[in-house]
Amino acid sequence: MLLEPGTTCWRRETAGRAALLIDMADYFDAAMKAMAKARHTVHILNWAFEPQTLFHPQPGCTGPQGDRIGNFLKTLAKTNPKLDIRILCWKSALPVAATQNFFPLADRKEFIASGVNFVLDGKLPMGASHHQKVVVVDDAIAFCGGGDIGPDRWDTALHLDDDPRREKTKTKRRDKGHPNDFDSRHEAMGLVEGAPAKALGDLFRERWTRATGEILDPPPATRPAWPAGIAAPFKGVETGLSRTVGAWRQFPEVREAEALHLAAIAQARRCIYMENQYFTSPLIATALARRLGEPDGPEVVLIGTEHSPSYFDQMTMDGTRVKFIERLKRADRHGRFQSYSPVTTLGRIIIVHAKLTIIDDRLLRIGSANINNRSMGFDTECDLSFEATGPAGRGNRAEIARLRTRLLAHWLGCDAATVEAAVRRAGGVGAGLEALRLAGYARLRPIELKPLGPVGETVADYHLGDPYGPADSWRPWRRKRLSAGAGRRGRNAVTA
Repeated sequence: MLLEPGTTCWRRETAGRAALLIDMADYFDAAMKAMAKARHTVHILNWAFEPQTLFHPQPGCTGPQGDRIGNFLKTLAKTNPKLDIRILCWKSALPVAATQNFFPLADRKEFIASGVNFVLDGKLPMGASHHQKVVVVDDAIAFCGGGDIGPDRWDTALHLDDDPRREKTKTKRRDKGHPNDFDSRHEAMGLVEGAPAKALGDLFRERWTRATGEILDPPPATRPAWPAGIAAPFKGVETGLSRTVGAWRQFPEVREAEALHLAAIAQARRCIYMENQYFTSPLIATALARRLGEPDGPEVVLIGTEHSPSYFDQMTMDGTRVKFIERLKRADRHGRFQSYSPVTTLGRIIIVHAKLTIIDDRLLRIGSANINNRSMGFDTECDLSFEATGPAGRGNRAEIARLRTRLLAHWLGCDAATVEAAVRRAGGVGAGLEALRLAGYARLRPIELKPLGPVGETVADYHLGDPYGPADSWRPWRRKRLSAGAGRRGRNAVTA
């Protein structure tokens, strides 16, 4: 098995039912339905949390006040005073908070004397962030993935160019030819019931204790209230939780997310499919390049944003991604590597914020960890994985394969049958995608590698903004040495 507690995961449990939610419209709706049925606890972990976020935005990003998550949670608390509602968010640096409407200040004001216990968490290494995205209801139903709670996160799987639900009232941006205030955005969230949900509840309680010193008891056992209207295609699926925790005070380093990436890449047979916000880790690049160099190794297909939406990320991450992709292209002696960025029908950017990996039809991984250094050993991360083994393995394998096809179809703007037929005729995922692109399905474009200037080369060489851990977070010269070692030899060069 890939999911081995103590190495590639923290906990491995069997989920009676599980699902993948593609994009935030489905996630917000399902989360609201699950929280509305809570009997004992609603516990939320997020990198960012904006209380004015609408579950179901209407044209102009408007909607009833009760549909805003802050008001919704306060109403739950008022209706059921025994309901334990807690939100734990990163105590972010001011420049980051500014990009999310200064959510730490807004949240504090929103939940004063409300029955909702809101805490900002800064108990972590300097420069690191709490990056997990988890919602747990009664330790019976839980969501885990890459989606934060904010108005700019909402989109449907159609990624429409002119969706009025992403459009605010008329602004200067609209006058300048930007019809939507919020870009199209792609997210993925996993949904589980039973033992994996309880494990995510334990994760929340551990983090709460670390942040506040308060020890929480688990809630009484409760029958899972699966959200209405959400299919549960995974049955009896082996589920793993893999974490990253940067070493801090008495808390040891945890690198389970990294270990699972490396194990999964090493064991892939046919196809490694990755959607991610960032591709910068020399360690992961080394592992992928090694497989691409094998005569009978797997295909590697990467999906990422054309360019990062923020200037800081464009400066620190986009240039470093050039080095990552160049490394894989050099290793691709057998023509098995493709990297794409998705666009809307009119060619506008789609922000790929999902952190999703599919290995063959064996492993589906959804979480918060990016393919960069800090997500492997510095920030606080949690990934949820479904492995198709055991008595229900055949059905779960079929579902993993179906989901990969569905994701590709949603990118290309065609139906799943068209993708299946193209991949079958071409004999591979990458070749099938290229055939469809040549046939006119042009919403996936090869990632353009722009030449790096002197500043870009320096940023990429030193991985500025992307530390491996506390030891190099303020010592970029160490990071350059670690990156060079990872690029040559792999994991031991990073952890030594």
